[in-house]
Amino acid sequence: MVNKLLFATALLAAGHTLAAETAPRASVVEADPQVIGTAPLAPEADGFLDPLRELKFNPGLDQREFERSTLEALNVYDPLESMNRRIYHFNYRLDQWVLLPLVNGYQYVTPRLLRSGVTNFFNNLGDVPNLFNSVLQLKAKRSAEITARLMFNTIIGVGGLWDPATKMGLPRQSEDFGQTLGFYGVPAGPYLMLPLLGPSNLRDTAGLVVDYSGEQAINYLDMAKVSREHPEFFGLRVIDKRYTTNFRYGQMNSPFEYEKVRYVYTQSRKLQIAE
Repeated sequence: MVNKLLFATALLAAGHTLAAETAPRASVVEADPQVIGTAPLAPEADGFLDPLRELKFNPGLDQREFERSTLEALNVYDPLESMNRRIYHFNYRLDQWVLLPLVNGYQYVTPRLLRSGVTNFFNNLGDVPNLFNSVLQLKAKRSAEITARLMFNTIIGVGGLWDPATKMGLPRQSEDFGQTLGFYGVPAGPYLMLPLLGPSNLRDTAGLVVDYSGEQAINYLDMAKVSREHPEFFGLRVIDKRYTTNFRYGQMNSPFEYEKVRYVYTQSRKLQIAE
C-alpha cells in the first residue's frame, strides 16, 4: 500500500510541476497497442513500453482529469500482487542471466539476413492463429488480408522465410484468443505475471492455451510435429521471440517499474480489443 501511495504521489507531483511551468491542462499519452513480453536487442523491433517510458503531457485535459488518469495506474485488479512481484523478479533474473546472454550469442554467430529469415518464418506460423481469431471476431477485411499474407509468404516467400506480403501492402496483424474473448465481453480477470512469458491476466492466459492448442492441432507446415521431435526448434523460437521483443527490465530506471508495466499492459490490451 505504501508503494502505491508513493507511486501516486510521484505521478501527481510531476503533473503539478509541469502544469506550473507550462499550462494548467494535461493528460497522459495513450499506450502503444503493441504488447508482448520482455527485452530489446533487435533495433528494428517494435517498442513495448517506449510510449510511456516517461509521462508526456499536452494541454488537452484539465488538472483533475490528469490526476484521474494517473491514479488509474493503481486501479488494475491485482489480488495476487505479492506472488506476481516475485515472478517479476524471477523473470528479471532469468532474462539477465540466461535469455539476454543467449540472444547476444545468437546475434554474434548469426548473420542479420538469417535472423530476419527465422523471424519471418515464425511470424508466418503465427499468422495461423491470427487468421483464426480474426474470423471469430467477424473482421472480414482483416481475415482476407491475413489469408493473403499466408498465401504470399508461404508460396512466394518460401515457407515464410521472406515476407513479400508486407512489401505488397499487407502488414502483419496481431490477433489472439484473449482478444477474441475480450471482443465478446469476457472480463480480463486478475492481473497475472507469468514465468518467462511476462504480463498477462486470467482471460489472456486462457487465450494463450487455446492459441497454442490450435496451432498444435492445425500443424501448419508440419511444424508442430517437427517441434515435438526436435525441441531445438522450440528453443530457437524462444530466442527469436526474445530477440524481437523491444523491452529490457530496468530500462525505465524507476522504483515503480512493476506498476508501470502492469498499467501499460492493461491499457494496451484494452486498445487492442477495441481496435
